[in-house]
Amino acid sequence: MPQKNRQLLLMGTVFFKNIWLEVFPKVYGPSDDSFLLAESVSVKQGAKALDLGTGTGIQGINAAILGAAKVVCTDISEEALQNAGHNAKKLGIEKKFEFREGSLFGCIKKGEKFDAIIFNPPYVASGNRAKYADLDGGKKGREVLDRFLEQAKKHLRKGGKVFFVQSSLNGEKKTKKILKELGFGFEISARKKLFFEELMAFKCTLAQA
Repeated sequence: MPQKNRQLLLMGTVFFKNIWLEVFPKVYGPSDDSFLLAESVSVKQGAKALDLGTGTGIQGINAAILGAAKVVCTDISEEALQNAGHNAKKLGIEKKFEFREGSLFGCIKKGEKFDAIIFNPPYVASGNRAKYADLDGGKKGREVLDRFLEQAKKHLRKGGKVFFVQSSLNGEKKTKKILKELGFGFEISARKKLFFEELMAFKCTLAQA
């Protein structure tokens, strides 16, 4: 078995936390941003978690491994939902999962709230070439992130947490300003420097629940 916690071995396969995840051809495969986020998430036992933009299901599966009893996974891609469902079933934890097709909180039921909300937002600015359509982050690469931050609060249970990752190219200061204005307490729980950017994993709680 590989010695590292994660290791890409073959196209279409990723090793993470002693498990193998399959990556379908048209689905965004876990990368540095995915791993940084997953390793920064903490979920209490019996929690209800929301994995937005699930892709292969890595964040939702990680939440289940950490103790979540119920995980709702959403994505705009039907193939991504099939990919996540396939991985959950292969691991024998599919009964914990519910899969919904939609963008951001569009497929979340009225009044539905979560103990943990996890999101690896698209970050490529509109007009730039991206391999996957769901990597388009809109204007300046943070339009989707801004909409997420504005909407997350009303879907969070008392004492719940929001976890997301962003690139330094998309404005660290602006994110911190928005979080403060929305009443979130937050910390950057992990950072990873790459060649042309720095990835940051945010952990947020409501300052006043």
